[in-house]
Amino acid sequence: MTRRLLAALAPLTFVVAADPALAAPQHAPATPVAVTWRPSSPHIGDVAIVRVDGPGDGASVEGAVGGRPLAFFRDGRGYAALVGFDLELKPIHEAWWVEVREAERPLRQVRGRLRVRGRDFPVQRLTLPGGLVNLDPDTEQRAVAEARALQAVYRSITAERLWRGAFVRPVGGEEPGSGFGARRIINNQPRSPHGGTDYAAPRGTPVVSANDGHVALVAEYFFPGRLVVVDHGLGLYTLYFHLDEVHTAVGERVARGQPIGSVGSTGRATGPHLHFGVQLGGARVDPERLLALPALD
Repeated sequence: MTRRLLAALAPLTFVVAADPALAAPQHAPATPVAVTWRPSSPHIGDVAIVRVDGPGDGASVEGAVGGRPLAFFRDGRGYAALVGFDLELKPIHEAWWVEVREAERPLRQVRGRLRVRGRDFPVQRLTLPGGLVNLDPDTEQRAVAEARALQAVYRSITAERLWRGAFVRPVGGEEPGSGFGARRIINNQPRSPHGGTDYAAPRGTPVVSANDGHVALVAEYFFPGRLVVVDHGLGLYTLYFHLDEVHTAVGERVARGQPIGSVGSTGRATGPHLHFGVQLGGARVDPERLLALPALD
């Protein structure tokens, strides 16, 4: 890992004791709450971890950043939540807050502002058959309906965290993926930015689930082709597009590293590859950032 990336991942910690104005005399003393952001100043497209240390078992921990709710879970050090910063978010300072409630203890609140930094994305120029770009009315209607169906899946939040430990690469090899966030120009027409990472691999290469979860969607759509969407809980989804074959079904519980399909070129694709995407709280985030997260138990 480069020094630059290590610096970017450096944590930022806030510590606060109970607010005396909120504490009642009969309450037992409460330990200070420490809130740590890692990275301390994320970039657009990043996945950040916010940790809350101090509350004990059974505490209620809530919060939000930029008005988006945080979904906290218990881990070995306290409580934690994953936060996604969408690839089209503008550089900004976002307000955040965390609130801790425990029985017989005063309410504790921490507030701050988080700097979200910009990021330079590449420009990709592609040439595709006209039928895959300039759609006839029926095909365009189909593509719009399919996009809405995907968004409906992403908006459904499973209250339980299904994943554990580190996330694994969905295809074999060591070469990093490419293309996340690329501003695409297809047949000289600007298009939406690329919301995932592409892994080039021969047709039939096994594709595995990046972590534990359950299969939320199996379908064959116009643009992504054969696809699998895995729900990892708490608003986190991983997406596997352009598959040649699918080896799972909706509702199946899958484990980290379990084969769910094989690399193909179905849908709008120029050749065999896996499009691997991540949706976190509705934000399109860089899959490489998710794979680089430390293991959380």
